Amino acid sequence: MKKISIIGAGSWGTTLAVLLGEKGFDVKLWARREELANEIESNKENKQYLPGVKIPSNVISDHSLKNVINGSEIMIVAVPSEFLRSTVRQLIPYFSNQITVSVTKGMEHNTCKRMSQVIAEELGNTKIAVLSGPNHAEEVSSKLPTASVVASNDKKTSKIVAEALATPHFKLYQLNDVVGVEICGALKNIAAIATGVSDGFGFGDNARASIITLGLMEMNNFGRHFGSKRGTVYGLAGVGDLIATCTSSHSRNRFVGQQLAKNKSMAEIKKEMHGMVAEGVPTTKAVYEYSKKHKIEMPLTLQAYEVLFENKDIKLAIKDLLSLV
Repeated sequence: MKKISIIGAGSWGTTLAVLLGEKGFDVKLWARREELANEIESNKENKQYLPGVKIPSNVISDHSLKNVINGSEIMIVAVPSEFLRSTVRQLIPYFSNQITVSVTKGMEHNTCKRMSQVIAEELGNTKIAVLSGPNHAEEVSSKLPTASVVASNDKKTSKIVAEALATPHFKLYQLNDVVGVEICGALKNIAAIATGVSDGFGFGDNARASIITLGLMEMNNFGRHFGSKRGTVYGLAGVGDLIATCTSSHSRNRFVGQQLAKNKSMAEIKKEMHGMVAEGVPTTKAVYEYSKKHKIEMPLTLQAYEVLFENKDIKLAIKDLLSLV
């Protein structure tokens, strides 16, 4: 029986803990806040991030990183991109070359580095995989049919991770395009904010489809700069995740766009999200700054950046965006 540690007790980390616990693995779930760890352990439910889902008894929630990763064979990192490097740094004294799986969809602020790059830099680890695709926690935890991808530069690593996570309702495909999978997972969130704005204004299906198409073009252009594969962009990690995030009521990034259309500030929106994180906001800044420096044409990202960080009138931004499609 494999011992698996999960770093991050948000909705996705908790969902994966439940999935792996139900498969019979010995799972330990780390929560940054001690009160949340104790609450999850006492109630066997994460009422803040995944209410209504029972957590198996073989899933132990803890606030101690040492306790959580000690003796584990697989370590899943499920913390927001903003805190990923600092959290991984705290793991260094206890790390013992576990297979490490990143399930965070974002780019590091200031560096525009992918999550697996950050992990590798801090841990010096070569056994790294990434999990991505159209996989909303709410649906996976409800055992609705889902297909996603596990990518790694090492076939053995991706095989071990895919076999550990796969269930009859959660199907996993193995890829070797780590770069493409991570870039797709990050950039689809920018498009989701834009489609949320469009939906918030009631612009309809045609406008939404146009923005999604533009988002796909940017995903492809940005990915090619780093050497991502065309098949990844047009597969589950690309088109699949893009469609799900831009159209789903579960999408946090689409929710942000919808609230922006109501003239709400980011402070107000964050308060309404009750601790949930919309990765598209910091990712927009990271991708915009990188694309500007390297002269990659990204009109959707430009408009999103100007609205989020330069207070551009949101109706003007949508008008400028739709004029391009």
